[in-house]
Formats: sequence, C-alpha cells, structure tokens
Amino acid sequence: MTKVVVAPGAGNLWNRWLVYWHTEMIPHLRRNWLFWGGLVGAILLFNAFFTLAITVTESLPYRVFVVIKGDLNIKRGDYIAWRWAGGGPYKAGLSFVKQVRGMAGDTVTSEGRDFYVNGEYMSTAKPRTRTGEPLALGPTGVIPANHFYVYAPHKDSLDSRFALTGWIPLECVSGRAIPLF
Repeated sequence: MTKVVVAPGAGNLWNRWLVYWHTEMIPHLRRNWLFWGGLVGAILLFNAFFTLAITVTESLPYRVFVVIKGDLNIKRGDYIAWRWAGGGPYKAGLSFVKQVRGMAGDTVTSEGRDFYVNGEYMSTAKPRTRTGEPLALGPTGVIPANHFYVYAPHKDSLDSRFALTGWIPLECVSGRAIPLF
C-alpha cells in the first residue's frame, strides 16, 4: 500500500481528495474489481441496445421510458422516440416521445382546430403557445409512407396537430419507447 504524505498546511479539498483516493478507493477497487467491472460492462451493454428517456413535461401519462434503439417495428398505439428537427422553443437533436396514432395510408382531417385520424377525434389544436405566439396547424391528408401522426393527450402537447411537429418521418425515429412509470 502506498503511503501518501500531505505537506503541513496543505488542507485544501484537492489534497484531501488525493489522500482519500489513495488510502480508501484504490484498495476498495482492488478488492471489488469483479463487481465494478461487471457493473461497468452491464451499463455499456445496456447502452448499446437501450436508452432511458425522461419526459420533462406533463404531456404524457408516463415520465420514464426505456427506448429500444433501432426497433422500428412500430404499430398504432406504440410510443416512439425521435430526434427533434429543430424549431420553436426546442433545439434540434432533442429526443421527444409521443404515441403513434396515425400511420402510412391513414387519413388526417381537421374541422376548425379539431384533428381526426380516420374519423377518430384526436385533439384540438390551440391557437397560441403559452407565451402567446401563434401556432400553425399541422398537415392533413393521407399520411405518406414511412411517416407517423404522433399524439399526446395533454392540451399543451407539441404533437402532430401542429405544423412545428407535423408527421414524423421514420428516419428521425430512434426506436420504440416502452413506458416504465
């Protein structure tokens, strides 16, 4: 075991941390290397196939999701995670999670600001954001191949009823999201 000597008067945080590291942590890691190595390996393996997504708004009934990376076998009712293209209050590259309510070949219609997928009512689009900026309506018509109409039940959800989100192209989808809680 290496003995660390601290110079008199050297009581700053950095020196105390070095003493702790050499006297406590290194011996601990040597004794428990199998546990810590296994834990790091498990985290790396998990991260290769999955990621966690946390919803920071109240737009969905769930807050935490496990995203299965690359799982593009998406069905109506599934939750998906996708990369935001940018615009509005959010920077490009953020991950969003919403529920798929419309798929390729489905028809999206609107009556005023009410949106329907195949005649089923989805939600009403607000005219303005919480900060008072106007919100353009999302697309209507037949959803093209490899696109999804995404939805969340909250009145303030930024989903496909708004032009800012629109229909989500498959190439932006990072995977299927499984709600945890």
